[in-house]
Amino acid sequence: MRGDKSVRILLRLLVSATCLALALSWSRAADSGGSQAAASSNEPKKEDESKTIEKIIEESESVMAGRGFTYDPAGRRDPFRSLVEQTKGEKGPRPKGIAGMLISEVDLVGIVQKGKDNLAFLNGSDNKGYFLRVGDQLYDGKIIQINRQTGQVVFRQEINDPRSIKPYRDVTKRLYSAEEEKL
Repeated sequence: MRGDKSVRILLRLLVSATCLALALSWSRAADSGGSQAAASSNEPKKEDESKTIEKIIEESESVMAGRGFTYDPAGRRDPFRSLVEQTKGEKGPRPKGIAGMLISEVDLVGIVQKGKDNLAFLNGSDNKGYFLRVGDQLYDGKIIQINRQTGQVVFRQEINDPRSIKPYRDVTKRLYSAEEEKL
C-alpha cells in the first residue's frame, strides 16, 4: 500500500512538471508572437492539452487500481507466491476410517474379483481391513487402477508442492515385492 501511495505522488509530480513545462512553452510562444490574436488562438489548444493531461491521469489511476487489466492463471501456480513458503493443509482434521488415512499408512493385503470389478483389500493403520474399488478416496489421494493379474494397485496421490509441474503423483503398491515375483 505504501508503494502505491508513493507511485501516485510521483505520478502527480510528473504530471505537474509536464504542465509547468507546457505553460512555460506557451508563455514563450505568446511573448515571441507579441500579438493578442496569437494568444487567443492558443487558448483552445490549452484546453485540449489540459483535457489530454486529465485523461492521462485518469488512465494511470485506473491502472494503479487494477481496473485496466486482468490475469487468467489457467491452472498455473501464482507467480508471485514464494516457492519455499510452507503451504497450509486445506482439508482440516482427518476423518475416521479409511478416508482419514494416508496412502503411505495402508498396506495392500490382497486383490479379489467381484463380478467384473476388482477390489483391493487394504490393511489400515488402525489394523482393520478395507475393501476398496477404483475411485475410492483416501485422505491424500484415490485409487485409479487395480490389476489382479500383476497384483498392483495404483493410487493418485495429491501433492501440494508449488515447484512441481503436476499437482499429483502416481504411487503403486504391489501385492508381491519385485524379488518375490522372480521366485
